[in-house]
Amino acid sequence: MPEAERGTYVNVRGFKLFYRVFGSGSNVLLCLHGGPGGTHIPLIPLGKLGDDKIKVVLYDQLGCGKSERPKDVSLLNVDYYIEEVEGIRQALGLEKINLMGQSWGGMLALAYALKYQQNLKKLTTNGATASVPEYIAEVTRLRESLPKDVRETIVKYENLWAFWHPEYMEAIDIFSHNHFFRAPQWPKEFMEGRSLLSVPVYLTMWGPNEFTATGTLKEWDITPRLSEIRVPTLVTGGRYDESTPKVAETIHKGIRGSRLVTFENSSHFPMWEEEEKYLKTMREFITS
Repeated sequence: MPEAERGTYVNVRGFKLFYRVFGSGSNVLLCLHGGPGGTHIPLIPLGKLGDDKIKVVLYDQLGCGKSERPKDVSLLNVDYYIEEVEGIRQALGLEKINLMGQSWGGMLALAYALKYQQNLKKLTTNGATASVPEYIAEVTRLRESLPKDVRETIVKYENLWAFWHPEYMEAIDIFSHNHFFRAPQWPKEFMEGRSLLSVPVYLTMWGPNEFTATGTLKEWDITPRLSEIRVPTLVTGGRYDESTPKVAETIHKGIRGSRLVTFENSSHFPMWEEEEKYLKTMREFITS
């Protein structure tokens, strides 16, 4: 594996961030992982886009994965991460970029575009939301479609704030296999990325679970500002995504001229669940 693909560090805003590069093309795709608190690992399939035309850059955000983990959680907010994206763009000497964000990373990509769209060629979101209240309403609706005993188990332990109880985790796994990753067997690499979730970042910015937003993102809603984004935009998501097609439609309607693609056999990670189709869609959008 080339040195760049193995990864290295760059200093951004006084902290060391871990990043990896795939390909050498002049058309740069900078990818923002989900969470908050996740790692770049669930976006590894996007590295396959790297060639002599496209350069793919993946990195771990501050407090996540192999990047530095500050003790001061007051840094962990959208404004900081917007400047981090801009900082890594500058530190790596990237000019205008294609920016892709997955889940929370998609929220961050939208926020970055509102401040720095002059630095963007194109924008892609997957499984993102422009409104946390809308997302919570939708994910709660999906939860109500689960079998009664599963719903009751979830409610029981949420009322106790016992989010790590084995019975609660087992119930959440049923939801996840429907709306997070629908493959019967989750790939080893994907599981590794999921196991590395930074709990301090997740709790600070989001909350104890996907249904309960208590962190700094609780009221986050940029829906009224989506019309300010004027770069070519691709909005993607899975038919069974926890961030539902309704949520994706809100982004699509808000950004004039954007394109919406729904992957019919996917949930939250079509780059894994329908890898070939997703990568083909991304490549065509980036290079068109």
